[in-house]
Amino acid sequence: MSRTLDDRTVAFLLTDGFEDSELTSPWAAVEDAGARVSLVSPADVAVRGKKGYEQRVDLPVATADAADFDALVLPGGVVNADHLRMDADAVAFVRDFVAAGKPIGVICHGAWILIEAGGVEGRRLTSYPSLRTDLRNAGADWVDEQVVVDGPLISSRTPDDLPAFDEALVTAFAAPA
Repeated sequence: MSRTLDDRTVAFLLTDGFEDSELTSPWAAVEDAGARVSLVSPADVAVRGKKGYEQRVDLPVATADAADFDALVLPGGVVNADHLRMDADAVAFVRDFVAAGKPIGVICHGAWILIEAGGVEGRRLTSYPSLRTDLRNAGADWVDEQVVVDGPLISSRTPDDLPAFDEALVTAFAAPA
């Protein structure tokens, strides 16, 4: 089934140390479906993944407004996620998506940022297995599944799950707001 995201804008929030494929694969999926995508980051000019992939930053997170986007994707990578959860502007940006009930795709260690933004309590999610206790302590129902969709949250575990995650993102982002 073909889904179009022609009228959607999607932010990807990340910084250096992200898992390369957790940016490139979902980015291609939503862009190929027609979405306008932007890389939002605390980094100034470009970000570098843990395997060396580089991409230009479109918008500094300090000036980004969740109201300008329809959906958000939080790629993983331990270093990326750890740095973002300690960045007040990044956490506030995610918190605004949570408060607005907008779709958020999160994979692997990206759930740390969602925890910091208060977005997991009462939600069913999956993640990289080492975040299980963190998510449960924050009030989430953690499960070990390829992809979990719970309301506006679309979560996944690892790069191995990217095909299913990408498909779930496009489906969720295409749904009427």
